[in-house]
Amino acid sequence: MNKKDLKKDSKLKNKTKPKNNKEKSTNNNNVSKPSTILILRYNMVVIIVIFILTILLPILLNYPPGSINTAFDIEMSYISFYQQFSIIGVLIMVLITFFLKYILKDIDLWYIDKNNEKFKNKKVMDSIRKKCFNLPYLIFLFMIIIPIMGVFFVLAITGSHSSTMIMKILILVFSFAVIFSVFSFILSKSFYKKLLMDTFEESTINGLRLNLVKTMFLLLFPLFIVGIAITSLIGYSRTVVEKENLLFQVYSEYLNSNFEEKNIYTESEILDILNKIPSSYSKTTYFIIREDGSELTSNNIPLSNFMKNYTMQLSDNYDGRTYESYGIDIQGSSIKISADNGTFIIGIQYETFSFDTINFFIVNFAILIALLAIVLLYFSKSLSTDLTYIANSLRDISNNDDIKLNKKIPLYSNDEIGDLILSFNMVQEKTLDYMSQIESNQDLLMEKERLASLGQLIGGIAHNLKTPIMSLSGVAEALTDLIKEYSLSIDDPEIDSKDHHDIANDMSLWVNKMKTYTEYMSDVITAVKGQAVALSTEEKISFTIDELIKRVNILMKHELQNALVKLDTNINVDSSISLNGDVNTLVQVINNMISNGIQSYNGAPNQKIDLFIEKDKNSIIISIQDYGSGMSQEIQSKLFKQMITTKGKNGTGLGMYMSYSTIRAHFNGNITFTSEESKGTKFNIILPI
Repeated sequence: MNKKDLKKDSKLKNKTKPKNNKEKSTNNNNVSKPSTILILRYNMVVIIVIFILTILLPILLNYPPGSINTAFDIEMSYISFYQQFSIIGVLIMVLITFFLKYILKDIDLWYIDKNNEKFKNKKVMDSIRKKCFNLPYLIFLFMIIIPIMGVFFVLAITGSHSSTMIMKILILVFSFAVIFSVFSFILSKSFYKKLLMDTFEESTINGLRLNLVKTMFLLLFPLFIVGIAITSLIGYSRTVVEKENLLFQVYSEYLNSNFEEKNIYTESEILDILNKIPSSYSKTTYFIIREDGSELTSNNIPLSNFMKNYTMQLSDNYDGRTYESYGIDIQGSSIKISADNGTFIIGIQYETFSFDTINFFIVNFAILIALLAIVLLYFSKSLSTDLTYIANSLRDISNNDDIKLNKKIPLYSNDEIGDLILSFNMVQEKTLDYMSQIESNQDLLMEKERLASLGQLIGGIAHNLKTPIMSLSGVAEALTDLIKEYSLSIDDPEIDSKDHHDIANDMSLWVNKMKTYTEYMSDVITAVKGQAVALSTEEKISFTIDELIKRVNILMKHELQNALVKLDTNINVDSSISLNGDVNTLVQVINNMISNGIQSYNGAPNQKIDLFIEKDKNSIIISIQDYGSGMSQEIQSKLFKQMITTKGKNGTGLGMYMSYSTIRAHFNGNITFTSEESKGTKFNIILPI
């Protein structure tokens, strides 16, 4: 590193802050992105599996000695055995890298910049969570299919293996790919579990769902099958090796005992000796390879290119033993002899496999698989039934408000299931205690809410009656003055009848004003009385829209005037339409919503609240719209579901909770709402006509 680089590095270290949060996030998270982590894990497993396969494959499939990673191997396959598997490994790792980079690109973006506003969108987060649920299963299949395709592709290009041998190799690769996929599934599951925990906001499952039985079969059944298959293959391979050695010894002794190295034989003499080969041990074919490379076989079928070249190039290194191809269960024993027209290689080709042995392994394999499936199915079904029973019990608690929590699950297992049952029963006991406490506390909260409502009513009475009382006092003084004036005018000769009529008219005017004030006071008292009674009793009557609005205006007039908030009423229906129910409780619900609207302005003067009344088919919709602070997403998600308040210690959270319960229970109606922070809230009371 030169001085210029050192200086530049020093400047970088002295920086206290990155240019922006995004740059910082990218620098810190680039290495640990989900795709990077998974690519490293999977590619590491690919390297391990490829390494194991390069060692085990020649052993399990009985590759001829000297046939791999030699000049002979390159002559037969164009590229050596190790090179083939290196190409397969690189191909698989490249495909894995591109696949994971593509499939995980949106998760990588979220992981790098979690605080970005676009990732707070519910649809985007649901998409990420869905992918986290689905990807382990998708990768499970991918990791089985890709290795098989890679091996088939390379073997097809080289053309050095027969179709039977390719099938054997693919079965073995499939077996290892399944093991690899199961471990990949476990690795990815644990990794995505962390991502799902990081993205959790609410209890939803929106991805692929497999029940416990299917999951256990997906993971365990392939492992058992692969285990049995590999064990059977090893057993068959060892059995064949023993038979190969025996047959080679038999036919090698026959050739060595019937042909002497010093003798020179004619071709007819060679054929006479070969025609006497004993075939009781195996199906045999003899062959002759002349010095010029031409050949002769007893069945007139030419030798395979592999066997001919192996016999000519390598068989001398292995006591004359030769092979049909890579891993094929056909071998041969050969020797070189002198003939009258050159040096011949003569040999006996024999089959080393046994259909009886193959059938034995197949039958046992099928029996073991059947027994395994039955045991695994029984075990997984039993476990699934236990967990489903407990899950259904918990679901009953969450879905039913009036469920009796006194049905305990019998303890019948002394393992983790038993621990779960014990915990469930303990949860029921604690839930019963908590419900009793909640009911007791709820009575206190209800009483507090009633007292708060009474306080509002008393304030309304004081203000609403103060003005008419003062007016009545003025009327009384005016009438007193008129009475005195009239009394003095009785004996006054200058007062004529017209003056008496004027005094009477003035008195009549003040009396009419008195009637107006007393009627208003009567309305106030009636409305207040109705609301006070509504706090403890229920009165179901028929009432009109007009009566409803009149009561709302009377009771909310004082609070609206104090807050300098105007209530604009827009009635878009016939005000004489009748509704059935407890008008007083409906008034209380509407007033509560108007009060909440007033408080949403946080004391700001000269604001307004709109009250709309409309008809939609067979329902009346009463809407209360304010333009205040609105509600946060958290408050909206909990509204009507639990007692929640935005007023801190000044609120109980019962207002909207009771309003919703009242409309549902007393009117068979519903309450909906829309709200946006800093823009306001609109409540819709839906009442069937």
